[in-house]
Amino acid sequence: MTSDETGSSAQRRQEEDRVAAYLREHPSFFDRHPEVLESLNLSHDSGKAVSLVERQITVLRERNMEMRQRLNNLLESARSNDLLFEKTKRLVLNVLEAGNLQGVIDALYTSLGTDYQVEFYSLLLFTPGTEASLAPARVVGLDEAQNQVGTLLRTNRAICGVLRDEELAFLFGDQAEKVGSVAAVTLNHGSTFGILAIGNADPHYYRSSMGTLFLTYIAEVLNRVIPRLL
Repeated sequence: MTSDETGSSAQRRQEEDRVAAYLREHPSFFDRHPEVLESLNLSHDSGKAVSLVERQITVLRERNMEMRQRLNNLLESARSNDLLFEKTKRLVLNVLEAGNLQGVIDALYTSLGTDYQVEFYSLLLFTPGTEASLAPARVVGLDEAQNQVGTLLRTNRAICGVLRDEELAFLFGDQAEKVGSVAAVTLNHGSTFGILAIGNADPHYYRSSMGTLFLTYIAEVLNRVIPRLL
């Protein structure tokens, strides 16, 4: 063996000794860094090596279970989105087939209550001259709406969260005390003509961090249908 090989071998032994000493001083190292175990190649002979191999198997099994859980979550999310898409498609088709404004309102309320199974929902229309008999929707003056829910009307996107008592009362009437959280979107086609709000008894159900894609989509459909029928 050459002097270079001898020096290299001695250096490796020193490095291995330092690694071994570190692992003895830090026995929980592999608990904190399970990814290292996945990259080790250990012989399953006897002694302590067996426990490391078993630990590797445990880590890989846990990773496998984690990946399965992620896959199951993705599949469940896909199924939920498929159901949501089907409900939205039915609502859009029923709205498009409605012959008048009352038919649009009936289709919307039936879908929200029966198909989506929303706890509380409300459609307010602000357009002057609109008949006041469009129940269960409500017709109110735009000035009154600006005084009561002006903050909601000033945003051009759907919002989610907890509203003030007077805002809840304006949107949901005698059901306001039961509403804990709200998702609401203004209806606008050149000018604001209404607001669509849905609510839940749980104050944490509708949160500012949640997505509002489908509510915004429904609002876009109403933005294009309702003005032609007013």
